[in-house]
Amino acid sequence: MKYRLIGVALIVLALGLSSDAFATPSNLLNVLRQASLIFLSASGLTLVIVGAGLDLSVGANLGLSACFAAAAIKATGALSSGFAAGLACGIIVGLLNGLMVTKLRLPPFIATYGMLWMLYGVNYWYMKGDTIYGFPSSFRALGSGDLLDIPIPVYLMVIGLLAGGVFTRYTTLGHEVYAIGANAEAARLSGIPVSSRLILLYTLSGAMAGLAGVIYLARLNSAEAGIGTPLLLPAIAAVLIGGTSLFGGSGGLAGTMIGAIILTLVLNGMNLLGINSNWQPLVTGVIILFAALIDSVTRRHAELGA
Repeated sequence: MKYRLIGVALIVLALGLSSDAFATPSNLLNVLRQASLIFLSASGLTLVIVGAGLDLSVGANLGLSACFAAAAIKATGALSSGFAAGLACGIIVGLLNGLMVTKLRLPPFIATYGMLWMLYGVNYWYMKGDTIYGFPSSFRALGSGDLLDIPIPVYLMVIGLLAGGVFTRYTTLGHEVYAIGANAEAARLSGIPVSSRLILLYTLSGAMAGLAGVIYLARLNSAEAGIGTPLLLPAIAAVLIGGTSLFGGSGGLAGTMIGAIILTLVLNGMNLLGINSNWQPLVTGVIILFAALIDSVTRRHAELGA
């Protein structure tokens, strides 16, 4: 964690020296606003990966949840129906992922990758090429509004971080997640109901994707079929940069928050320095590979030391 905080400080210093626009309050708050959305979409994914799972459907789930929420708000005029539709969609998708992994015994990569494409298909069929836009200002404030000059999504990020911290550190269920990630068979032999815990983790991941979808909808003020496509890679990158091991059993939400901030700082710096945005997916991919390499090397050294 210490080295990641040092990394944040070095990136901030470098960008501050490189661009006069970086250190302005409006830009720094925009960085936090962007990072908060990445964190919310990656928070449930973090817990899944800690449990030695994987959820590649996060972005597609977020997009479908946003479209369902948009349609519900337009149809009923009630913001509560939009929240309910978005969260319900996310939860159902997460539950299906968990059932495929535990009951059908599909590898998490295959189950969630297949779900990703199914969700894209459903969303393109559902939207039929249309865009739903124009929502009440009270709803849009959730994604683009401020409270005491702090973006509202930042408050949601802090609440999510605190709730996740309590869950992982101070509950038996949270400790069981780490035990499953470290050694699922040993956890099973010790009496932990592994299957039900994994189903819960995937459901939580889906719920957070649904929540992030509603917030993203409020930020953009529009929904179309491909809305969630750009968010999968940043979510995975935030988890890996934050130090959560792809092998499971280690990591946490605090690291994911720092990872989301680091990634957002890098992309924000590229924009301020006038670097073509077409390079951003390449940079994100390089960051993911670098983080995965560090994770692999660190794990091998730990195993040799043991």
